Amino acid sequence: MSQETSRAGGAEIERVLVTGATGFVGRYVVRALYLRGYQPVCLVRSRSRLADATGGIPEDRLDVVVGSLFDKSALREAAERSDAAIHLVGIILENRLRHQTFDRVHREGTVGVVEALTAAGVSRYVHMSALGARPDAVAEYHRTKFAAEEYVRGSGLDWTIFQPSIIHERDGEFMQLMKTFACGLIPPVMPYFGSGENRLQPVSVKDVAHCFVEALGRPDTIGQTCGLGGPRAYSWKELYAVCRKHIPGARRWKPMVSQPVPIAKLLAMTIMKTPLVPRALKFNVGQVQMSQEDSTCPTEPVEATFGLRLRDFENELARYGALIE
Repeated sequence: MSQETSRAGGAEIERVLVTGATGFVGRYVVRALYLRGYQPVCLVRSRSRLADATGGIPEDRLDVVVGSLFDKSALREAAERSDAAIHLVGIILENRLRHQTFDRVHREGTVGVVEALTAAGVSRYVHMSALGARPDAVAEYHRTKFAAEEYVRGSGLDWTIFQPSIIHERDGEFMQLMKTFACGLIPPVMPYFGSGENRLQPVSVKDVAHCFVEALGRPDTIGQTCGLGGPRAYSWKELYAVCRKHIPGARRWKPMVSQPVPIAKLLAMTIMKTPLVPRALKFNVGQVQMSQEDSTCPTEPVEATFGLRLRDFENELARYGALIE
C-alpha cells in the first residue's frame, strides 16, 4: 500500500493523528501539517493547552480528542477520525508517582497507538524515536525507544521511524537549560559530564517537523529508519561556547567545569531526586551515561530524501537567542 492511501478504501491522507500535540515538537508538527493543508487530529489531555500551543490556527482546522495516551477509548476515537498518524510522545525523566516510566510511555504507549490504528484500518504511521536507540544501550531511555521501534517494525503498518539528535529552538527545554547555564547565577558554573568531548548534532525543530510531515507523502520512506541531525557536530564544550557567544546576557566569565561521571551518577541517584533541585536542572543516571557517547549521524540522506538544507545551529541561535523563554 502506498503511503498516500492509508485506509483500506484507498482514501487520500487528509486527517493526521498527532500524539504529543501540545509538546515542544508537537506544536511545530501540528503547524506544519496545517500549513501543508492537512487536518491535524490532536489527542490532548487539555483543550486549553492546545489552544495556547497552536495559537493562530483556526479552530475548525483542528480536530481535538481529549484524553491521555493510555485512554483507550479516546485513542480509538482519534484513530477512527484519522487517515495517518504521527506519534511523538516521549519523556526524558521518569515520574513514577504519575506512572510515567520509560517503558510505559515509550513501549506501552506505542503499543496502544499501533493497536488503535490497526483496529481503525489506518496504515500510514510516522514514529519519533531517538538517535542512539539500540537493544544494548547504556540507558533505559534508549533501550525502551528501541523496544518501541521493534514493535513498530513488526506491526504491519506502513511505518517510517525518525531518530533525532538534540532538537533545538527558542521554546525548547534544551535551549532554556542552555540559557540558564549561560546567564544564570545558579549554577555558578556551566557543568558538563566527563571530558565534554563527546559530540552531538543539534537539529532544528523546524527541520524535524518538515521531515515528519513530508514523509506522509513520500512512499520511498516507508520501512525506513532515518537519523536526524544538524549539519555540524559539536562537543559539549564547543556547544557551551556557542551558547555563551549568542545568548544575550550570557555571563562570559562563567567557567565550564567537568563533573566526573561517578560523582554525577551519585548526584543523579540522590540529590537530583529531591525537591531541593529545580526541575529544569535535574538529571538522571541515563542522561549522564548518554552524554558519554556521540549522538551523530550522516546528513546527506535526509537532505536528499526530503529536499532541504538543514539549518545551521549557530546561525539559528544567533536569530532566536534573545527570544529564548
